[in-house]
Amino acid sequence: MEKHVSMIRVRISSHDAHYGGNLVDGAKILSLFGDVATELSIRLDGDEGLFLRYDEVQFLVPVYAGDYIEASGWITKVGKTSRIMEFEAKKVIQATKDPEQPSAAEIIDPPIVTTRAKGVCVTPKKCQRKQNKRQ
Repeated sequence: MEKHVSMIRVRISSHDAHYGGNLVDGAKILSLFGDVATELSIRLDGDEGLFLRYDEVQFLVPVYAGDYIEASGWITKVGKTSRIMEFEAKKVIQATKDPEQPSAAEIIDPPIVTTRAKGVCVTPKKCQRKQNKRQ
């Protein structure tokens, strides 16, 4: 099976901060994983597919407004209609906490894994455009 990998990088906005101290709700990261899953489904099947469920989610490190997050995912198993996927979000840039330089930021090298997840997406047979062309 050809390995399908998708990655997006975004800056987390102050509008995404949900809690005190500009802490971001974990649902924001899951939303990024949903976008990654959609791209993976399109690359494999030529269709957006449907996200069925998360089997596991681990929030490992807090994410704050101003952080740059790189969300990636890959397909680990392809069934008749199900696609098992794994996801990982990494913090690649973060704001410094220096009150004298409020716009200062630093690259994180190596990036810090903030979130991991596993999930299942489904693409109905009739929507598997790429698969149908191969048959």
